[in-house]
Amino acid sequence: MEIVTLDLEGVLVPEIWIAFAEKTGIEALKRTTRDEPDYHRLMQFRIDILREHGLRLSDIQDVISGIRPLDGARDFLDELREITQVIILSDTFSEFALPLMRQLGYPTIFCNSLVVGKDGMIEDIKMRAENGKKKAVQSLKSIGFRVFASGDSYNDLAMIHEADGGCLFRAPQKILEEEKDIHLVTEYKDLLSEIKAFVNG
Repeated sequence: MEIVTLDLEGVLVPEIWIAFAEKTGIEALKRTTRDEPDYHRLMQFRIDILREHGLRLSDIQDVISGIRPLDGARDFLDELREITQVIILSDTFSEFALPLMRQLGYPTIFCNSLVVGKDGMIEDIKMRAENGKKKAVQSLKSIGFRVFASGDSYNDLAMIHEADGGCLFRAPQKILEEEKDIHLVTEYKDLLSEIKAFVNG
């Protein structure tokens, strides 16, 4: 039996931190997992900036409330779920994800959570598991699934390499140059074709 694991930001919805950076005018917050391989370093960088500017979780959630899925994402996901099971594996946080999942028809998502102070400031992150995307794929394989994985960032590479099949989706040039053995697609119809070939192969 087959199952598909997908990244969230950059694949189905816009990058949350980039949207927040544009809203606040803080250019440094545009740095994402497409730029920084070390997720803990990236999040500490972000938390420090939020603290410096007095920005709270609620400020980020206000921006998220206005984010819409990427064009074609909902239709792609609906069609994909008619073919096979799908799990979104994301390093985002449950405190961010709910309004986005609502717009995508409530697909299953495995993500992380935030440690938030009484003042509403983000203090830390609570990872569901270290290298959770890779471990999720390993676990799915261990119970008999063939896994196809796709994402666009450094933190997706481990799950793509671990999966039985996979590809990059709209990944930046830097990653393409470093990961020449992973196929790239840029349109949902092509990603769907890749998955159909995998399921029927």
